[in-house]
Amino acid sequence: MGDKTLTCLSCGQLNRVPEAKLRAGAKCGKCSKALVPADAVEVSPAILEKASKNDDLPLVVDFWAPWCGPCKMMAPEFSKAAKKLSGRARLVKVNTQKHQSTGGRYRIKGIPTMVAFERGKERKRQAGAMRAGQIEGWVTGR
Repeated sequence: MGDKTLTCLSCGQLNRVPEAKLRAGAKCGKCSKALVPADAVEVSPAILEKASKNDDLPLVVDFWAPWCGPCKMMAPEFSKAAKKLSGRARLVKVNTQKHQSTGGRYRIKGIPTMVAFERGKERKRQAGAMRAGQIEGWVTGR
């Protein structure tokens, strides 16, 4: 078991975390925020770009908008999945209405769309609302 590199989802600082401490409340060395939050976190495009390129833990992004009915239905399910996957993946949200250029940058054609990044590469994507168990299975490959 080695160290994992994680980008702080609050301040953007890169942190090295021993793998054994991923589920034990690891905090950012700069701002002291949780590095592996138990809930889905809203992030800026800059934090998303940095985390998707540098993190050793899978990063799953929900591209959504506040006016989208399916997005609203999926939001609590995405949060439930974030709790279950804590320590194995980090789930984050990007508001495509607030950050309109982000949708084009990541080739989002419809929302909600989930994109999974691992070690700097997009691994997979899924459009459409899903339940927590489906999200968990999609992330873990089960």
